[in-house]
Amino acid sequence: MTFSTLLRDHRMASGMSLAGLAERVHFHRGFIFNVEAGCRAPSRRLAEAADAALNADGALVRAFEAEEQERQRQASTRRTLAASLATSRDLVELADLELDELHAGVEETAIDYLSTGPGPMLHRADALRRDALSRLRDYRHGPHERSDLYVAAGRLSGILAYSALDLGDPNAALEHARAAGRCAQYAGDIELLMWVRGTQSLISRFSGDYGTGLDYVRDGLQYVGDVPGTGEARLLCGEVQCLANLGDSGAANRTLRIAEQARERVRRPDTLAGLFEFSETKQRYYAASSLIWLEGGDDARTAATEAEAAIASWERMPPAQRSLDDERLCHIYLATALVQLGEVEAAAAAMAPVLELPAEAQISWINKRARRVASMLSAPRYRRSSAAEDLSNAISALG
Repeated sequence: MTFSTLLRDHRMASGMSLAGLAERVHFHRGFIFNVEAGCRAPSRRLAEAADAALNADGALVRAFEAEEQERQRQASTRRTLAASLATSRDLVELADLELDELHAGVEETAIDYLSTGPGPMLHRADALRRDALSRLRDYRHGPHERSDLYVAAGRLSGILAYSALDLGDPNAALEHARAAGRCAQYAGDIELLMWVRGTQSLISRFSGDYGTGLDYVRDGLQYVGDVPGTGEARLLCGEVQCLANLGDSGAANRTLRIAEQARERVRRPDTLAGLFEFSETKQRYYAASSLIWLEGGDDARTAATEAEAAIASWERMPPAQRSLDDERLCHIYLATALVQLGEVEAAAAAMAPVLELPAEAQISWINKRARRVASMLSAPRYRRSSAAEDLSNAISALG
């Protein structure tokens, strides 16, 4: 329970008014009102004074301390994000980027990203990249390592782009992605450049700018050729998402089939696994996350089928290989399709693993997509459905 809720509950249980509590603790009534509403953060002095005034036996102080620790952690993450942006700007502006060998750290971070929260990954990738720039400025690298080191810097910038987006900052994500693209161009690495264009499209889609998302995809597709990995399939699936959000069911489904053919043509694996690999499971996830934006019916049924297949595939994988955030989002996409089909109780079952997540595990995508399910449940067809009301209330309780 949050401090604000706990404070309100204790005050009401004691029969004390806002004015009465304000007089007892020597704080302005409006400040206490805003704290109870969750609009202002409490101070330790308020927590201690209110705890004593309401005979809360330390409960309010403990709630304050827990939330204060989380606020400090978030502030630290924001400071790291700001510092990492400064490094991205350095990478973009640096004419002769050269970095020392960091491939082992990059590979480990790319794989760990699938099963680790974006905050820790932001810190690790930023630390690696800071070290890389330090080595660059000190010229601590071999004369023939230029291209490989550009790639290392680009991949680290790509990881930072994902971290920033998962933390809900698309503008920071775009800056990191721009740095990653510049590094890919310097290195002449088409595989990485295609991945970056797909990521830039993803960021645009997060912001609802599907026209720009399509532009990034189509720029990336011009490089299709003798390139290792699944970049073409990933770009095409990004195009599907744009088309579906723009309401074009026919084009979205046609492009899905083209993406499946692109996967069948892959002869060489992605150079780097983890975040830089577009697995068959992820492709199913993309199909589900696209078709739920259409009008329901056959599209919703296909979306549900693809989401169920992706979830089942992830559940069979070892924990280190599971993309936990994508798996959780896939539960929301399954629930969305089921609500479109009128199957609210099944949607609630699909949402259950997400509704049980602690606040720190709820990346920005989760809250964004869950709110859409709640808005769909407010439609007139569900006005008298207790199951719809229960699910909507449960979603509203997410952090």
